[in-house]
Amino acid sequence: MKTALVFSGQGSQYVGMLSDYYEKYEKAKNLIEKANDILGYDLKSIMFNGPLEVLKETRYTQPAIYLHSSVILELTKNKIVFDYTAGHSVGEYAALFASNVISFEDGLKLVAKRGELMFEAGLEKPGTMFAIINLDDEKIEQICRELTEKGNGNIVVAANYNSPGQVVVSGSKDYLRENIEAFKSAGARMVKELVVSGAFHSPLLDSAKEKLSEEINNVKFNDAVYPIISNVYAEPLVNANEIKNALILQLTSPVKWTQSVKKLKELNVSKFIEIGPGNVLQGLIKRTITDVEIEGIDKAEEIEKYFYN
Repeated sequence: MKTALVFSGQGSQYVGMLSDYYEKYEKAKNLIEKANDILGYDLKSIMFNGPLEVLKETRYTQPAIYLHSSVILELTKNKIVFDYTAGHSVGEYAALFASNVISFEDGLKLVAKRGELMFEAGLEKPGTMFAIINLDDEKIEQICRELTEKGNGNIVVAANYNSPGQVVVSGSKDYLRENIEAFKSAGARMVKELVVSGAFHSPLLDSAKEKLSEEINNVKFNDAVYPIISNVYAEPLVNANEIKNALILQLTSPVKWTQSVKKLKELNVSKFIEIGPGNVLQGLIKRTITDVEIEGIDKAEEIEKYFYN
């Protein structure tokens, strides 16, 4: 039986995250304080106390989610046997840390910079994202192409393939809102705007990608000890340079989560453990494949079995 660790993405954050670990585990407390020192601001207070509106700002959400996953990784080190890693969007950075590709410190700095750049790009080129429910991927892609072709510079693209029947599209803010009915007219059961600060995983983030690529290229990447299923390719990567290039492309490319989960099943993975806040990925996996074991570690109480079993 092969096991994959999968890492939560943006949208899984909640006020109070990691506070139980801080109280209970000295190692967790030290890592959280270290993160504050590295970042130069009080992320701990934002995570523990909110308000939610501040925690939901991309520049704070992303390091918070990375730190949450990293604390769990540190506490479960050598206690969980696994074969592959994967992460949804920002979760890919925690997957890289789990696979010994990057250090905790470098991962946190990259994620913080990524969050800042994405936040700024959203101000520079306003964008938004909508979840499209129960419409074929091919139909969604076709509508995106048609809207972009007649958009006079406005763009609409498929951004996240989350599970069969759930795709998120990204695009120019006003233009996408004005044309969202095109997906409903084609048969979508529901379209729902997401609370985001920009058109993530789209060409509207090109300026952020250029700046982030400089940061990524200045960080030492190691070959992966455990192959990582890349968001961009939905294929296992081990080579440090290939991983680095995929991470740069990730910011403006669609997250192929559905395809990644199916690839892991092909690779004989029969157990998935979500590491990080919430249980979103567990739900997406359940809707994508069958006959696998799925669990998660979010709260401190859920970590106990890995210490005492």
